[in-house]
Amino acid sequence: MIKISPLRNRQFIGGVLGLGLGISIFYLLTLDMTEQYVSIGPMNTGHQELSCFTCHADAKGNLLQQVQSNISHAFGMRKEGVDFGTQDVTVDNCLQCHDRPNDRHPTYRFSEPRFSEAIKNIDATTCITCHTEHQEERVSVASINYCMNCHQELEVENDPLDISHKALIDQKSWFTCIQCHDFHGNHKYEVPEKLTDTIPMHIIQNYFNGGEDPYGTDKKYIALSQEDWVKTLEK
Repeated sequence: MIKISPLRNRQFIGGVLGLGLGISIFYLLTLDMTEQYVSIGPMNTGHQELSCFTCHADAKGNLLQQVQSNISHAFGMRKEGVDFGTQDVTVDNCLQCHDRPNDRHPTYRFSEPRFSEAIKNIDATTCITCHTEHQEERVSVASINYCMNCHQELEVENDPLDISHKALIDQKSWFTCIQCHDFHGNHKYEVPEKLTDTIPMHIIQNYFNGGEDPYGTDKKYIALSQEDWVKTLEK
């Protein structure tokens, strides 16, 4: 009769228990009730009611296949790795709920060659450049002088503003743009004709940080709710 070393026996039991514990933890972290513990930070303003799966779709293949593929990639047996656990979030995820025909600055426009220099300074081809998620805010871009990257040569015919756009550009007063203009053009409101009547910067910054919308609540298009988004998947 072959005797099994007590040490090897403990190693075997420990391995089985460790594997079981690992699988259990992985399973628990995929449950809806544990989302708040998995999240790297609070959802941005307007996204508080969304579930993780709205943006983080399951990666292709099962867990074992994902591990094997990434190990093969690490050892040079595959050209590319694969998503592990969940798929990477891309601009396409955002557009599933936020795409609209009236967008003045759609992400695809910045893929045109004429914007190649501008996107070196601010990559407007992707939403997360300005809207980093899990920051509990609306806009996370570091500086709001981003209009300077494309509008240096702007000329406005019959300029309605009491201080011309040309003068503001010459003064490099790029922060004033957002005081009049909603970047995506989705708000319905009267643009002021006097610079003194524009939205003060501290109110704009408060809005970016998640505060009240100074442009008003009258919008041309409303982003899809999670319920409406799920219905689009069922069609």
